Amino acid sequence: MEIVWYGLNCFRLTERGMATVLTDPYDPSVGLTLPRLKADIVTVSRDVPACNSVRHVRGNFRVLDTPGEYEIGGVFITGRPAFVDKKKSGLTTIFHFDYDGLTICHLGHLGQVPTQQQVEDLGPIDILLIPVGGDGGLTPAEASEVISLMEPSIVIPMWYKIPGLNLSLGTLNRFLKQMGVERVEPQDSLKITKGTLPQETEIVVLSPRQE
Repeated sequence: MEIVWYGLNCFRLTERGMATVLTDPYDPSVGLTLPRLKADIVTVSRDVPACNSVRHVRGNFRVLDTPGEYEIGGVFITGRPAFVDKKKSGLTTIFHFDYDGLTICHLGHLGQVPTQQQVEDLGPIDILLIPVGGDGGLTPAEASEVISLMEPSIVIPMWYKIPGLNLSLGTLNRFLKQMGVERVEPQDSLKITKGTLPQETEIVVLSPRQE
């Protein structure tokens, strides 16, 4: 499994012989230019420009933008509804991907700590893709609480301030400080298997790729 980050909530998940997933492709209005990526599945957690620009994706792909259960190209996908903020002013979809036993959870535009029942409904999570920059996503303190609830092996932060972005997001350092981590060396991508997952929860920072 390889995970590549393109900024905001946009990741590409690839595994040999299985469907390629692209999450939350964004519109250029956010200040970033998304490369013309090819995918088999495109997930949209919320119908806003920062998450729904499927027209920038290449290939004969299927769009998943509502809760439900799906099996596409060998990947089992579950979408669960959640609220974008404490006022419950809108919904986002949390997507859980099962790649032959390796599980990845993309929290989308989540803006409030989920209930214990919601966490249990998602099932086991090996890799958690979590918003940490506030402004429609979890704050660092909320993200820390969610990580404690979900107990993933690997945490990959998303939805935070990077150069060029014109959204009012918090910085990665605020989240790392909240987690008691001084610095994490960014990686170009994460290559991982079920057998190489760490025993203790580990934070992995990905550099935003601009192909």
